[in-house]
Amino acid sequence: MIALRGLTKAFDGQDRPAVDHLDLDVPRGEIVVLVGPSGCGKTTTLKMINRIIEPTSGEVFIDGQPTSARPAHELRRDLGYVIQQVGLFPHKTIAQNIATVPRLLGWDRDRIRARTAELLERVDLEPELASRYPSELSGGQRQRVGVARALAADPPVLLMDEPYGAVDPLVRGRLQDQLLELQRELGKTIVFVTHDIDEAIKLGDRIAILNVGGVLEQYAPPAEILREPANDFVRSFLGAERALKQLSLQAVGDAELVRGPVVAADESATAARSVAQAEGVDWVGVLDGERLRGWLWTDDLEDGRRVGDHATRDFRVMVDHATSLRGALDAIVTSRNQVAVVVDDDRYRGMLFIEDVARRLTLSGGGRANRRATPAVSEDRA
Repeated sequence: MIALRGLTKAFDGQDRPAVDHLDLDVPRGEIVVLVGPSGCGKTTTLKMINRIIEPTSGEVFIDGQPTSARPAHELRRDLGYVIQQVGLFPHKTIAQNIATVPRLLGWDRDRIRARTAELLERVDLEPELASRYPSELSGGQRQRVGVARALAADPPVLLMDEPYGAVDPLVRGRLQDQLLELQRELGKTIVFVTHDIDEAIKLGDRIAILNVGGVLEQYAPPAEILREPANDFVRSFLGAERALKQLSLQAVGDAELVRGPVVAADESATAARSVAQAEGVDWVGVLDGERLRGWLWTDDLEDGRRVGDHATRDFRVMVDHATSLRGALDAIVTSRNQVAVVVDDDRYRGMLFIEDVARRLTLSGGGRANRRATPAVSEDRA
């Protein structure tokens, strides 16, 4: 879809090129992430794709056609572009911002209005926000508007330059999740720039790790990079937590769940204690059919009463089959019960203990499984 051939950019007054003879292929329908330290030329590379920066030499091809053969302004209308500070027009409403490219393309009002409403829904923004101005929105909302504007004319390619770098980590995670959901639906070709290797691993089908001067050190799927770093630079850039990063590439649904210390609500206190003892814990979960009601300490069980007759506590966090194993591990270490409880559609599926997560990592070697999984732990129920 996108091919960079010998792409070079040398700025006046600099001793070395910002990007030096870069060759890279971006497959159609994939997210390719450019990542590296400051000065590695990742943003310069992105801007040479849409010719905000003109290459010193080399060429960019889209669908086999050189971008230099088209007027730059026409090229940019076919490429969605999202930047960190969004770049919304402050004097225009949200609807007018989203309609920027469709208006330039001569769309009629009804078509623009319908497309604006569709995109607001796609990026989870309320319809009434259409008449507001950028200053009236939060940073996360403005960033969603930026994505909607980039998608307005349905371009096949989306260029994203550190779009989530200016928002807090919680909002950033939600925006990343939303991008993956949009990509599942739309299948765009996306080139994404970030300095954050964790973001690159979470989002990228492939990751290009660049060194200073636009030198390509490794280009491969995240699992391969984590498993087999090409050299010391890549190894150092990945950091000391490569094993934990591999957990982000696997989902709970790919692990073997255990039943865990759970009993039916109509079981006796004696039976519940036996289950807890066999599992080596001092608590039990209580099941009403397939629904997990909660849990209680075995010390609180009273002889002669059914387990379901006792008051239970809510599990503070639950995960589902689509949660990443990294998310499950977070649930385990923050849970009072030291376990990740797996529930799908309100039906109990099983549990994961830290030993189960460690075993999965050892057996898999960190291979990618269900990368488009939900990476975050579900909301606190307590």
